[in-house]
Amino acid sequence: MGQVVHTKGTAVAASSGTAAPGQYLTFTLGGEMFGVGILNVKEIIEFGSITEIPMMPVFIRGVINLRGAVVPVIDLAARFGGKVTEVGRRTCIVIIEVPDEETRHDIGVIVDAVSEVLEIPGSEIEPPPSFGARIRAEFIQGMGKVAGKFVILLDIARVLSVEEIAMLTGVESAAGEVAPAAGGG
Repeated sequence: MGQVVHTKGTAVAASSGTAAPGQYLTFTLGGEMFGVGILNVKEIIEFGSITEIPMMPVFIRGVINLRGAVVPVIDLAARFGGKVTEVGRRTCIVIIEVPDEETRHDIGVIVDAVSEVLEIPGSEIEPPPSFGARIRAEFIQGMGKVAGKFVILLDIARVLSVEEIAMLTGVESAAGEVAPAAGGG
């Protein structure tokens, strides 16, 4: 029946018939509807106090304390090159579990408002556009067609790539420059 096809580090299920429907948590961001696979979503929390971290890129808003764990919070609108999200009444933080080689990381993302969980059949998902979207094409897993409108389905492993975010923040380069070794003499 179905087989797994590996494309550029991601596994995609291929089947002879129509693909099984996927469930996606949908949310709005800058007036557009986005979706992430429901299996990546750990929880949704109301927007609260975020501890800012100095000298971080604008899209890293800071960290929150989630039941004793330090969780970084990313502003998706700013990550996509837009303006920083203005906090409103429906603004919330979606806690997403991001796989990384041998571990999993919890990362919070700020969204304007969470909409609903939609089941989108594989036959209703188009490939990402090569141009025209306001975000990088590799961030888009596909374009889901729902009630005559498109939902941008995000490839969360790429949007929240731990390696890329670390590189953008300069964490890796700064780690090598912590302190020069003292000469023993």
